[in-house]
Amino acid sequence: MSKDSFLKGALILTVAGVIVKVIGSVNRILLSRLLGGEGIGLYQMAYPIYMLALSVSSAGIPVAISIIVAEKVALGDFRGAHRVFRVSFGLLLATGIVFTGVLYAGAGWLIDHHFVRDARAYYAIAALAPAIMFVTVLSSFRGFFQGMQMMTPTAVSQIMEQFVRVGTMILLAYLLLPQGLEYAAAGASFGAAPGAMAALLVLIFFYVRQRRHFKECIRQQSGQVKESGMRIIKRIVRLALPVSLANIMLPVVSNIDLLIVPQRLEAAGYSVAQATELFGYLTGMATALINLPTILTASLAVGLVPAVSEAFTLNNHQRIYQRTATAVRIANLITIPSFVGMYLLATPISQMLYGTPNAGTSIAVLSLSIIFMGIHQVTTGVLQGLGHTAIPLINMVLSAVCKIVLCWTLTALPAWGIEGAAWATNADFGIAALLNMYFVYRYVGFSLHIKDTLKVIAAAGFMGGAVLYLYDAMMAKGLSNTLTTLMAISAGTILYGTFLLLIGGVQMRDVEKIPKVGSRVAGLLQRFGVLKK
Repeated sequence: MSKDSFLKGALILTVAGVIVKVIGSVNRILLSRLLGGEGIGLYQMAYPIYMLALSVSSAGIPVAISIIVAEKVALGDFRGAHRVFRVSFGLLLATGIVFTGVLYAGAGWLIDHHFVRDARAYYAIAALAPAIMFVTVLSSFRGFFQGMQMMTPTAVSQIMEQFVRVGTMILLAYLLLPQGLEYAAAGASFGAAPGAMAALLVLIFFYVRQRRHFKECIRQQSGQVKESGMRIIKRIVRLALPVSLANIMLPVVSNIDLLIVPQRLEAAGYSVAQATELFGYLTGMATALINLPTILTASLAVGLVPAVSEAFTLNNHQRIYQRTATAVRIANLITIPSFVGMYLLATPISQMLYGTPNAGTSIAVLSLSIIFMGIHQVTTGVLQGLGHTAIPLINMVLSAVCKIVLCWTLTALPAWGIEGAAWATNADFGIAALLNMYFVYRYVGFSLHIKDTLKVIAAAGFMGGAVLYLYDAMMAKGLSNTLTTLMAISAGTILYGTFLLLIGGVQMRDVEKIPKVGSRVAGLLQRFGVLKK
């Protein structure tokens, strides 16, 4: 049975995440141009509600499954690991059916009671309901494979899900647009169902293909005490409940934006249509864009849960520390320069991707969240792998309270407006990340390496200055915004990597950890004198 290493699994998920995000970005661009800010606003009013229902029905269970399965595999109990999957599958099938019905039946209630202020969003909410059952069921497969530290099935299913979802969204939105903007937004929302169905079929294929290997591992193991189904469910619920509530906080935060931002923008003097449009720029364009650089950190977090759980089960504290340090270091190498580049080129990127510069302000302010999100994702993975699943939940609740206060206050100020909502989001992720770091230090003994971090900041600052100069110089020569932006980003990436090597920000131990090719690349760079031990 092929078991991926921690970094190899993260790399597999990252590649899949990049593909998924590229497809999603193309979808966002096409959908934004097709529906405009107002149509995207309608879609975004439905999607956070769907994510909330999905989080309640399944979000924490895959993490709980991966923790328990990783523990049992570490102890050689493959029969118990497979039993965990079978029990969780039945549990998730039942909850998926229930929450599909709840969301479909509750769409009208949300409109009637003005939780959603624009009544046109009803169709988009109802259209998302069928997807819940499929996504809930497939999460049991993903949790099982991740607990076995096999990330390829999850990666392939994510790509297939996104490809089918996006194709359906664009097609239905285009076909239904003549019927009205609300029907086009509903068509886009419905794409989640066939996408999830396609992903489920992919995971079933991998499961059937690996079933013989599972049986062979079970046959070869020594006798193990059979754990009852009720005991497994209790363990899953005990681990999953805090994780589910923590995951609920993400769509809850989105729903905070939904409930507060349009209303407070109206209080600041904007019309309903203007508030919806600005809401679309923030949540439909800026938020989607700043999530791109955190693909790797999200993948690291997924891989950390079973990897840390396995090491914790074997009482290997040194391995826990090493994996934590590696994940945080890689996170900083990616998120810090991403923040600098996106902050400086926010408006050009908005013009290039969305055909409007109006989302540039939200992108610039929200770009700071990239760093906080990366740290928060990685540290959450560590804490969950250690079994402290309640800690990220408590930290997110505290940070969400701060966000509510700031969002309510700042968004209604005419001088702040939509920027106030963006700064409230920055505070939300920042506080949660800092609290997580404290508990990681407490349980793992890890703290941020200041010297390494300063080198990354220096390289990112050098890159930022160069990117800004190159962009202005090329625009002065009459080049198009799209070409200039792409050239500036490409040049900045090369300059960042080069400068980081020169100042010793990347060392031999970092490159050697890259799966398969790392040791060869490290040896080659060391031979040329650009890589230190």
